[in-house]
Amino acid sequence: MKSREIHLNAYLKGAPDPKYYDVVETELATPGPGEVLVRNLFISVDPYMRGRMSGIRTYIAPFELGKVMEGGAVGEVVESNFDGLKPGDHVSSMFGWREGYVAPGEALTKIDTSQLPPQAFLGIAGMPGLTAYVGIKRMIDLQPGETLWMSGGAGAVGTSGIQFAKAMGANVIATAGGPEKCAFVKSLGADHVVDYKATDDLTAAIAEVAPKGVDGYFENVGGTHFTAALNSLRSKGRMAACGMIQRYNDTSAATLPDNLTQIVGKSLTIRGFIVSDHADMFGDFVKDLGAWMAAGKIKPAETVMDGIENAPAAFSGLFTGQNTGKMLVKI
Repeated sequence: MKSREIHLNAYLKGAPDPKYYDVVETELATPGPGEVLVRNLFISVDPYMRGRMSGIRTYIAPFELGKVMEGGAVGEVVESNFDGLKPGDHVSSMFGWREGYVAPGEALTKIDTSQLPPQAFLGIAGMPGLTAYVGIKRMIDLQPGETLWMSGGAGAVGTSGIQFAKAMGANVIATAGGPEKCAFVKSLGADHVVDYKATDDLTAAIAEVAPKGVDGYFENVGGTHFTAALNSLRSKGRMAACGMIQRYNDTSAATLPDNLTQIVGKSLTIRGFIVSDHADMFGDFVKDLGAWMAAGKIKPAETVMDGIENAPAAFSGLFTGQNTGKMLVKI
């Protein structure tokens, strides 16, 4: 079985560009003892990957140049020499941007696609969904009747978090870019949606829909959103920060906001987190998500590009607003 895969050929400076990636064709070996041959169905592109493309170790090592790029994927077992998996089973992995692969069966997770399609395990039932859940439940500790501001409302984490917060009985304000995205976010149940591209004063725009401020803020964007959030949070407000995509492609140092004193004056709690540090919440996440879906409170949202060769373009699209919901590449 032949497989095409994406390699990083140089570390990025500035915005992602096709010149940084190579499409390489390989011949897959026959599975050995305990190994499985998998044909990928969908692969994930995620903002956190930008840090791994810089050649600098952060909370995770950078991608290795000239090797396949790791990341979330779901696929179908073609051949198996592993007792726990058989042909036709669906699995999730971190084997990334490739059409197929051979790997130890113990490195794969079998997924139940009887109620959800495979790609949902890369979105609302996968890492983005768990990220939204952890941020809202553990970092912010959102309570019924409180008001949450979800930034990046049209993204993978944002679309999940809006629906989770509404299912928990909260009021939700979301920010998104452009009329179409704002309308979509509103259809997910957000009480108010602010088009950040249509205002020069985000603090004032939030104040119009939340004159008393917000209890919690979910940070996906950073930059001007972070500054406005410090102004908009109420006394003893809580912020969960899982991403700051506005700054990921900066080539020069960003200036600090001039309202950081709000942290002290309002007794704010700001907690950054990496979702992999909170795997203990996965059981509760699955239980709650199942109940919310059974009650008709959840609608997965995704944008799909076709073909492994389009994975770099799909990734670039994360930074130019081309996705609504989870960005996926269909193999």
